[in-house]
Amino acid sequence: MDGSFLTLDDGLQRKVVEILALQAMREPSGLTPEMTLEGLGIDSLGMAEVIFAVEEAFDVQIPFNANDPQAAALDLSSVGSVCAAVARLVRDQRG
Repeated sequence: MDGSFLTLDDGLQRKVVEILALQAMREPSGLTPEMTLEGLGIDSLGMAEVIFAVEEAFDVQIPFNANDPQAAALDLSSVGSVCAAVARLVRDQRG
């Protein structure tokens, strides 16, 4: 992984990147933190699939409404921001 990712649990980061890469039909090694999900071709349907996969992989609930993505108050715009949001949710929901 690129060293510019936020300091997160490597296993968590790796799994989130794998989920995003699978949805974007790319190799995980080709993703960088600053890449946007839009730039990766992940649309709203793809984002819903990413959310389901993250919830299943990490046993967390992501407060997301596809009709109002801003309501979740989570930055899910880039690879790095998704990694950070998932790390925060895991920390908060697992105590």
